[in-house]
Amino acid sequence: MLKDITLGQYFPGNTVAHKLDPRTKILLVVLYIVALFTAKSLLTYGIMALCLAVCVRISRVGIRQLVRGLKPVLFIIIFTGVLNLLFTPGETELFSWGFLHVTGEGLRNAVFMVLRIMLLIMGTFLMTYTTSPISLTDGLERLLNGLKRFHVPVHELAMMMSIALRFIPTLIEETDKIMSAQKARGADFESGNLIQKAKALIPILVPLFISAFRRADELATAMECRCYHGGEGRTKLHVLRYESRDYVALTIGVLVVAAVAVLRRLGL
Repeated sequence: MLKDITLGQYFPGNTVAHKLDPRTKILLVVLYIVALFTAKSLLTYGIMALCLAVCVRISRVGIRQLVRGLKPVLFIIIFTGVLNLLFTPGETELFSWGFLHVTGEGLRNAVFMVLRIMLLIMGTFLMTYTTSPISLTDGLERLLNGLKRFHVPVHELAMMMSIALRFIPTLIEETDKIMSAQKARGADFESGNLIQKAKALIPILVPLFISAFRRADELATAMECRCYHGGEGRTKLHVLRYESRDYVALTIGVLVVAAVAVLRRLGL
């Protein structure tokens, strides 16, 4: 299960998706999320699924990587779908058992909610797969640069996000090693009730927290040794510049959002 957590991983490539400006990709993800929450029919969700499929094809990441990223949140997706299925009121009743009622509206909401969560997660993961953490940090910092007038520590916030994304795969690998070591010593993480399983996680969490704090201290020491004092007065090795492909991608993103909004307005 831990190996299926792919958030924060970057797959190097030379495709158009990889070459896009990180600011463009962040804005496209925002437009993608807006379009997903605007979609209300099978047609509009089909359009969003088609857009995601085209982006996956262009990036050459592979649909298997995106589907594998859904495994850790599969329980949440199913649980959300069941809640919408059983507790959405409606006029068309399909099934009834006690206080549980399945309606046509509930079935429709459950299907749309599951589709929305899956498309949302896969679209967000696709951005991290095709954008390195450093580029993502630079793009976010440039987009939020205007907030510096209000004394918002934009550089520090972007740096924290970059460090968090960078260390997610490292901590997952560390957790896997600790679990393997504890299992070799006879630890059992699968049998027993919920309370016993929670207690069995203590031998994992304690060394994991110790390792995380040690890595944080080492990173802070390394940054101090390199005279890091925040973003004030810093320059960039790679200056971000918009190119024609970025404007084309943003135009297509705006058109998709507009099309979904118009279809919703028309009730399609």
